[in-house]
Amino acid sequence: MSLVIAFCGRDRSFMAGDRREIVFRGDDLRTRTLEDELYSGRIRSRDALHERARELGIDLWIHDDRCKAWEEDGILIGQVSERDGLSTRSRRLCVSCGNYVITEVQESIKREVTRGCASRFIVLGNKTTQEIAHRCIRSHWSDTGGTPADALRIIILAMEEAASLTPSVSGTYTLVQTTAKTVLPP
Repeated sequence: MSLVIAFCGRDRSFMAGDRREIVFRGDDLRTRTLEDELYSGRIRSRDALHERARELGIDLWIHDDRCKAWEEDGILIGQVSERDGLSTRSRRLCVSCGNYVITEVQESIKREVTRGCASRFIVLGNKTTQEIAHRCIRSHWSDTGGTPADALRIIILAMEEAASLTPSVSGTYTLVQTTAKTVLPP
């Protein structure tokens, strides 16, 4: 899991998703140890991640070409995934102006996790990336709200800060927006 962050506004919505994909191969217990250290924030750089993988005997591939945020028919879609052995769990966020829905898919079973309305930020990612994004939101979003430009600035700041603090997020990201008010499917 890395980072997808969105702002669901009444008249304009934004979403950004990093492009990093990390593939681990090795002993299950050691792989889980490495993932726990990475996603908890204990590993803070790409070099440290490679070094720790070597120490644990884990093969590691990092690619920054995975699209995790896109727009389809006026709906912004963001998805993060995590693998545990052969099992994959995905969380998908769909945002239109005025409403959003989060669904989870695990072993071909899809379930709605939550549904909400504007105006709010929604964050998907691991514990560390969520904490970074929420800290940016709390620090820069007024209690009385803000403008769509303010929301966009916060999303960009969160993406950049997360990329600088954890190797689980790429320095590049996809940014999409919509002004469509679309009913979201269940």
